[in-house]
Amino acid sequence: MVDNHPGDGSRYFGPKAAELVDLYASYLQNAGSVDSQWQAFFGNLQDDARELLNDMGGFAASQSSAAVFSINDLAGDEVRASALRSIRALMLIRAYRVRGHLEAQLDPLGLKPIEPHPELDPRSYGFSDADMDTPIFINGAVGLEVASINQIMDVLRETYCKRVGVEFMHIQVPEQKAWIQERVENFRNATTFSDEGKKTILDRLTAAEVFENFLNTKYTGTKRFGLDGGESMIPALEQILKQGSKLGLEEVVLGMPHRGRLNVLANFMGKPFRAIFNEFRGGASNPEDVGGSGDVKYHLGTSSDREFDDRNVHLSLTANPSHLEAVNPVVVGKVRAKQHKKGDEDFTKTMALLMHGDAAFSGQGLVPETLDLSELKGYRIGGTIHFVVNNQIGFTTDPVNSRSGPYCTDVARIIQAPIFHVNGDDPEAVVHVARMATEFRQTFHKDVVIDMFCYRRFGHNEGDEPTFTQPLMYKQIAKQRTVRELYGERLIAEGLLNADEVEAMRKAMWDHLEEEFDASERFRPNKADWLEGAWSHLGAVRGYDARRGNTGVEPDVLGEVGQALTRVPEGFNIHRKIARQLKAKEEIISSGKGIDWATAEALAFGTLLVEGHPVRLSGQDCNRGTFSQRHAAWIDQESQAQHKPLNHIRESQAEAEIIDSPLSELAVLGFEYGYSLAEPDALVLWEAQFGDFVNGAQIIIDQFIASGESKWLRMSGVVMLLPHGYEGQGPEHSSGRVERFLQLCAEDNIQVVNCTTPANYFHVLRRQIHRGFRKPLVVMTPKSLLRHKRCVSNMEDMLPGTSFHRVMPCRVKKQEPSAVKQIVLCTGKVYYDLVEEREKRDLREVQFMRLEQLYPFPAEALKTELKGYEHCDIVWCQEEPRNMGAWSFASTFIEEVAEELGFQNPRPRYAGRKTAASPATGSGKRHVIEQAGLIDDALTLGKKAMSRIQTRKAEEIEAREASAAKVESLRPVQKAGK
Repeated sequence: MVDNHPGDGSRYFGPKAAELVDLYASYLQNAGSVDSQWQAFFGNLQDDARELLNDMGGFAASQSSAAVFSINDLAGDEVRASALRSIRALMLIRAYRVRGHLEAQLDPLGLKPIEPHPELDPRSYGFSDADMDTPIFINGAVGLEVASINQIMDVLRETYCKRVGVEFMHIQVPEQKAWIQERVENFRNATTFSDEGKKTILDRLTAAEVFENFLNTKYTGTKRFGLDGGESMIPALEQILKQGSKLGLEEVVLGMPHRGRLNVLANFMGKPFRAIFNEFRGGASNPEDVGGSGDVKYHLGTSSDREFDDRNVHLSLTANPSHLEAVNPVVVGKVRAKQHKKGDEDFTKTMALLMHGDAAFSGQGLVPETLDLSELKGYRIGGTIHFVVNNQIGFTTDPVNSRSGPYCTDVARIIQAPIFHVNGDDPEAVVHVARMATEFRQTFHKDVVIDMFCYRRFGHNEGDEPTFTQPLMYKQIAKQRTVRELYGERLIAEGLLNADEVEAMRKAMWDHLEEEFDASERFRPNKADWLEGAWSHLGAVRGYDARRGNTGVEPDVLGEVGQALTRVPEGFNIHRKIARQLKAKEEIISSGKGIDWATAEALAFGTLLVEGHPVRLSGQDCNRGTFSQRHAAWIDQESQAQHKPLNHIRESQAEAEIIDSPLSELAVLGFEYGYSLAEPDALVLWEAQFGDFVNGAQIIIDQFIASGESKWLRMSGVVMLLPHGYEGQGPEHSSGRVERFLQLCAEDNIQVVNCTTPANYFHVLRRQIHRGFRKPLVVMTPKSLLRHKRCVSNMEDMLPGTSFHRVMPCRVKKQEPSAVKQIVLCTGKVYYDLVEEREKRDLREVQFMRLEQLYPFPAEALKTELKGYEHCDIVWCQEEPRNMGAWSFASTFIEEVAEELGFQNPRPRYAGRKTAASPATGSGKRHVIEQAGLIDDALTLGKKAMSRIQTRKAEEIEAREASAAKVESLRPVQKAGK
């Protein structure tokens, strides 16, 4: 019997419940108040039994006295024996709910014998062979009122130890636990399928198997990462859509690895077979005039619509690289954006469906990072269905060498997700758990995991030889009949079909594929799968002109936003330091003078919001800002209530989401990239706590942000804010690694900027939205410049007619070109160090120019600014070591521009730190010396730039000297060791 009373959700009632509970309550209050034999009985109870007695009390207290036996009806010893049998039986039942999955028949190959677990043996609870047929009162547990241990065991084994194993007792929410228990126990953990349903399952298995066989015949040995051995996934996915559509599901965003991807594209997503066959012939997935590099077949995505019972479900499979699980946060971010756009506040209309391999699910750190996002307010999407194709092997590695726990899905327990293990050779069981998982997700809006044990019929890929490393497994696989054959025979045995009908299904599918194969030779893609739906108002772009966009803002709008940024709600207890800052900011806004970095950023956000463009910024501590500069959320000092001024500019405005993220870079950046894929009209930003920390997200940067448009024709406008600048804070708090981004730059793929004025930052943010295309933007943001007295702008720099400047000359004590002997080019914070030192020295012969945008390289803008200085020497000054920063990237472009202009000496001279393994020194004193040296070098006239040969020799000498110094520094240690 299941009682849905709030609380544990699984209350079990033995015989004479009220009297037994009364005795137990008396014992707890005063052990001496009960008979000595009862004292011994209660004292020896284990924790589980005590919990069961407590559960019994909640029910028994509500029952009439007529419904229970009188404790006096039986002699004391008989009562104790009867009660003890009931409690032990209930403990046994609970053990199966907790551990029954450990003896479930999950492995289709049967390679490892199932080891009996002692907690699942009735003898562990004191039952002897003579007790096995004795009737025991269990009052509705597992659907039985009175039953013998043998009868109870039959039910428990059928429910928890057949081809489905359920992990759910770790869940701490009573309603969720009770829901699963009810679904599992009421129907013995099975679904009764109609004849038509069974035929549909066989049809889907046939489509999946024949497709793989066909590819293996036509393209023997060609990599396809087939689903052979895991074909039950296809009918399971169909069930998720069918059941989900009944429960309000309208759209599913999918992410998956290579294994089975072509099968999913063809038999689930509906991608034309002829298109896939054409790609096997070497054809492109997109029209030839689209451009881009494209990608291999088993990385590509697509979108389609499926109809179930007159209900339409839109599907989109996200393209992804070979980095397994990297697509997870991207999919989740896309779903969040789609839900936000639809107003899907109860999370029922749009869902994420992620497919995994077993080794990757347990081995890749992105899995727990993404799971951790699932219940966080800023990232929640109402649950993801995870489908693990458990091949019981990872490339050539056995599970015993790839994880520490019994299951690859153990990591999902960290978020208390229910886990359904199922034997992939029982397609009805697989479809059954798919239905339960879908109902659970739609009911509780929480992640759920399906772990389908199956096998990989061929090697890691179809050209691989698996018997090198798993000879016994592959001997068994060679003998293993396919799931389609097994299920076909099952339906024949049931009398539902005959052998000819089963074969006719197979032949019809093969013949259809032959027709599609013949048509594939003539197939040509007629359109690219991009710039549709939410992206239809945007277009592709090529070329490197200014592309400024219309980023200036009317003064009254700037004033309106500025007022909202300083307006404190009545009765709000704001922090006294922030109150002082707001007063100063109010004066700045009213005067239009001295706008700092954080204010310019807030003005950019606010003006976009009033124009109807949502703004989403997430990152570690980004509400306050790492450097206490942003204060996007004010905290009431008495109630802890939050007020976000950006959301209170005017009644009709878009929403700003400023979210303090978990301590993750990889998953959170992937989430924001995914969000930007689905919402092109929002400004989506991610901020690193320090720019150096971005290296934790390198996979997302390399595989998605930098190359996604070229590989998959997927635009993104995601913005990365990376605090960067050398202030002596050590190796991990100085460099945003601009050199890594510049190395990735090509084919107009991303934008890299290092702004030196708040106005330029204002414009570059607004430029992301006010252009007819989207490109990822990498911004090297400042630290010390956030409060630098020179790093300010005026309101007039943000008005209509103003825009982002890719190259900015120095306006401080500017000289006529004829009076200048040396041009110093730089980017970022070092500009202000150069200006201050030049003033100290009263130099008049050195002019500065800032590259505010490093990529796309602003060659034409630089050419315009350099005209008239052809007689000057050129110096590139940077704070970063020579092998880092922008020098290696920018120097060649600068030299080409100077050559075109006819400079006497077009090659720029380097002024900066020497090559180094570490981004910066950890010594404050050494930092000051290094910084002074590079500034002095940049301002020194008459030095000649080295040729490339000289440069290489100098670098070799530097490397030898550094190596020698390291060896010398180790000598005392070596001597001490001796």
